[in-house]
Amino acid sequence: MKFIINKLTKRQKHLFDMVVVYWRWFIIGMVCSVVGAAAAGAVAYLVKPLLDDIFVKKDATMLYFLPGLIVLVSLIKGLASYGREYFMKYIGLSVIRDIRDLLYTKIIELPLQFFHKEKVGALMSRITYDTETVKEVVSSAIAEAISDVLTLIALISVVIYRDWQLALGTFLIMPIAFYPIVKLGRRIRKFSIGVQETMADLNSFLLETFSGIKIVKVFTKEPYEKKRFSNTNDTYLKLGMKRVRAQALSSPIMETLGGIAVAFVVWIGGFRVIEGSSTPGTFFSFLTAVVMMYGPVRKLSKLYGNIQPGIAAMNRIYDVLEEESKIIESENPVLLEGSNFGVEFKDVQFEYNNEDGSVLKNINLSVEPGEVLALVGMSGGGKTSLVNLVPRFFDIFKGDILIGNKNLKDLSIKSLREHISIVTQEPILFNETVRDNIRYGKADASDEEIANAAKSAFAYDFVQGFPKGFETSIGELGNRLSGGEKQRICIARALIKNAPILILDEATSALDAEAEKVVQKALGNLMKDRTTFVIAHRLSTIEYADRVILLKNGEIAEQGTHDSLMEQRGEYFKLQTMQNSKGEKNDFV
Repeated sequence: MKFIINKLTKRQKHLFDMVVVYWRWFIIGMVCSVVGAAAAGAVAYLVKPLLDDIFVKKDATMLYFLPGLIVLVSLIKGLASYGREYFMKYIGLSVIRDIRDLLYTKIIELPLQFFHKEKVGALMSRITYDTETVKEVVSSAIAEAISDVLTLIALISVVIYRDWQLALGTFLIMPIAFYPIVKLGRRIRKFSIGVQETMADLNSFLLETFSGIKIVKVFTKEPYEKKRFSNTNDTYLKLGMKRVRAQALSSPIMETLGGIAVAFVVWIGGFRVIEGSSTPGTFFSFLTAVVMMYGPVRKLSKLYGNIQPGIAAMNRIYDVLEEESKIIESENPVLLEGSNFGVEFKDVQFEYNNEDGSVLKNINLSVEPGEVLALVGMSGGGKTSLVNLVPRFFDIFKGDILIGNKNLKDLSIKSLREHISIVTQEPILFNETVRDNIRYGKADASDEEIANAAKSAFAYDFVQGFPKGFETSIGELGNRLSGGEKQRICIARALIKNAPILILDEATSALDAEAEKVVQKALGNLMKDRTTFVIAHRLSTIEYADRVILLKNGEIAEQGTHDSLMEQRGEYFKLQTMQNSKGEKNDFV
């Protein structure tokens, strides 16, 4: 056993360790398999006394004894089969549950950079489709393989016991099947990888089209999207059928070899019965065992091909599990403590990857505790990249960031993020109640705290207007609420967290003028006494700012108050003038 384990790959050993956790259930399943195999051997063994004692010798005693024994053996075989199936399936389903937990935990802990390079649909496919494919290997293939091997051992024992010379000739035929089966298995794995990747593409496609269904409909792109889906679906069919053909070829191979084996037994065994060196009971007991061997041998021959999809799926799963996070916590992380922090950037340079070059260059910036800093500039200037560095969603390439005079990389990531709240341009809510969405910011918040947060966010009145009030379910991504209502729930969530550092990423740019006025009042309450970074799209947001910085090509081009920057008649002035000339009153990109 130790030798076999040593031959396993690192991934296979890890999967083996996950199975070993359920060793008690495995032992019970093995006992059931042994009992079932012994019962299968007993069925073939009983054929000799059945023929020789009842039909040849005409022994009336055996006529009363053997049928009852056959019923008992069949009952034991059936109960053993049920036990094996139940306990082995329990192990398989439990292991897959553990893999899904492990995979989800790993994915949700990976940094944002990972999600930028991976399709969300592909990740969903790994958790659903790929784990389901591995389940077939763990819960079915392995259990059946153990049962089939034990059954073969029992039947081979009967065959050798009845006529070892005839058995030797029969066994010479079996190894011939191995070569084509192995070749087919390699093709099956290749096509399985293609099938799984296509399924991931389908998941990604569905996620995109269903999320953007309004855009699809307003641009009347239903025919175009149908064609795109149909093309991917056809690819899935073609790859699936290639895999099916490869898997199906193992059956005719085994059918032919099985027929040759039975013909050989009948030919040689018949001669031995005619010559008198064997009895009809011995021959038919031997033949019964050989015929019963066909089922397990056929399933084992297909096993190699059947487990290839599982192996391919397992490799896709472990590609994610072995993904290394580039956001590495310090060996001795420092806890961020306090309720009022300044943030300082020292010679900060940042790039997403080596190919695209620097997104931020030579950023030197000091934000005082409680200061509201507005960031403006053309799209692609680096505003979002800059604020994403504060909660350490990404790591800087060069320089240092200090929070409360402590280096960002020395801080505990958990304690850092506990002190930061974010309100984004696109409100992110969950398919829960209003109460649960607000409480997301503070798990132990009381009903009174939730109500107060809603009042400060100017959300209390419209929530009370719902039939179930705070117990109202808001739908997927809050689709039962208006844009302004969703944003105010997000602000209430940020308020209840009461974090000293706040990031507002164009929090009002998607709202109409009326909704913006209410949300701006809520934001005013939220920004009070907090160190705030505001990615500003509209002047109404900048009015709350103590200072404005303008980012251009990843560098700070200008900074000051709104009035002082307008007086300079520089880039900030040009940007506002450009927006006003387009009729977009006081709007920034």
